[in-house]
Amino acid sequence: MLQRKPREIAFRVLLDRETGRDYVEDLLDAALAAVRLPAVDRGLAQELVFGVVRWQATLDWLIERKTGSRRQTPAVQVLLRLGLYQLFWLDRVPDHAAVNETVSLAGPGDSGFVNAILRGLAREREATRALLDRLKTDNPAVGWSHPGWLVDRWSARWGAARTARLLAWNNTPPRTFARMNTLMVEPAKLIEQWRIEDFSYDFGRWDWIPENLVFELKSHPPLGSLASFRQGWFYVQDPSTLLAPRMLDPKPGDRVLDLCAAPGGKTTLLAQMLENDVSLVAVEPSVARRQRLSENCERLCADCTVVASVEDAPLREFDRILVDAPCSNTGVVRRRLDLRWRLRLEEIARLSRAQLALLEQAAPLLCPGGTLAYSTCSLESEENRGVVDAFIVAHPEFTVATERELFPPDDKADGAYVAVLRKAD
Repeated sequence: MLQRKPREIAFRVLLDRETGRDYVEDLLDAALAAVRLPAVDRGLAQELVFGVVRWQATLDWLIERKTGSRRQTPAVQVLLRLGLYQLFWLDRVPDHAAVNETVSLAGPGDSGFVNAILRGLAREREATRALLDRLKTDNPAVGWSHPGWLVDRWSARWGAARTARLLAWNNTPPRTFARMNTLMVEPAKLIEQWRIEDFSYDFGRWDWIPENLVFELKSHPPLGSLASFRQGWFYVQDPSTLLAPRMLDPKPGDRVLDLCAAPGGKTTLLAQMLENDVSLVAVEPSVARRQRLSENCERLCADCTVVASVEDAPLREFDRILVDAPCSNTGVVRRRLDLRWRLRLEEIARLSRAQLALLEQAAPLLCPGGTLAYSTCSLESEENRGVVDAFIVAHPEFTVATERELFPPDDKADGAYVAVLRKAD
C-alpha cells in the first residue's frame, strides 16, 4: 500500500471530485483503501474532505473576496479551500501547519500565490470570523453554504430562524445509528458483544421507536470486520427510516408489499416487527440493488421475505403496502455530501410525477380495506402532501388516516415524511 499524508489524500480526492462526476464519498473510500494510515490520520483526511464539500460556497466566497476576478485553476481552488477550511473551521490545526502543508501540495508556479492568500487571511483572522458570522444572517445561502434556491424555498416556508437551524444541522457530521435485530439477538447479548468488539454507544430515544432498539454508535472498528455485524445482529439505519414501517403497523399474517425495497432497512424491520409471521414481498427493479437487498434479508434472517421484480412478485393483492419513494433527499442533506450541489429545482417536479406514478402502480395491488404508507426523505411539500393530494383526487376511494413529517433539528433524526392512506372496503 502507498503511504501518503492525510492532506495529500484530501487534495487528490477533492481535485478528482472537481474534475469528474463521482461522488466524493466513493472517491474517499477508494483513496483510503489504497493507503496505510493510522486511525487519526484517516479521520483527518475524512474531516478535510467532508468539511470542504460542506462549506464550499462559503470558502469560495472567501477566496473571491481576496482574489477578485482572478479565475483559479481547479487545483489552486481546491488548495485554497483546503487551507482556509483548516484556518477557520479546524481550531486544533495550527496556522503554520495549515499553511505550510497546503502550500507544499501546490505546483512551483502556484505555491507563492497560495501562500500569500492563506497567510493574508490568517493575519485577518478576527475580522474574517466576524464577517463569516454576519454572513449567516445577511446572506444565509453563502453563510451556511447551501444553494440559494433551496434556502429561499425553506425560508418562505419556515422563516429565517427555523431555516437557519436546519442549515446548521446540515453542516454537522451525521451520526451513525444501529437498529438491533431482535430476530437474532436480545439487547443484553448484543451489548455484551459490542463491549468485546470495542464499541462505544449510547441509547437512542424517539417517540416512534421502542426503547433499546436503536443505538447511537459513538466509535467502533470497521463494521464489516465484526462478528456482530456479519451475523446479522444489527443493521445500520437512521431512526427516521423506522417511522414508515411503524406507521404502516402490519399485523401477524398480513400480506405486505414493500414496493421500493432496496437496500432493505425497512423490509427487514417489517419482518422483525412480526417475527417473520407475515407474507412479505420486497420489490426492487434494479438487479444490482436487488442482490444487495437479498443479501441483507439473508444476513438479518428475514425469512418471510420474497425478493423479486414487480413482474415476478408471487402475490397480486396485499393487505398493506409500503411505498418508500425515490425523492430529492432534502431531508438527508447532511448525510449526502454532494447532494446540495447536484440537486436542481426542476428535479422536484420530475420526482413528484414519478412518485405519483408509484402510488398509481400500488393502488390496484391493495385489497379493499387495506392500508398504504407513502414515505420520502424529502422536506419538499410537492413530493409529500402534494403527491398524496394529487393521488386522492384521482382515487377518491383512498383517504388520509394520518401523516407526519420529521424536521431534523427538532426530531434529532434525518428528515422524513409519511402519510398513511386507507382504501375503502
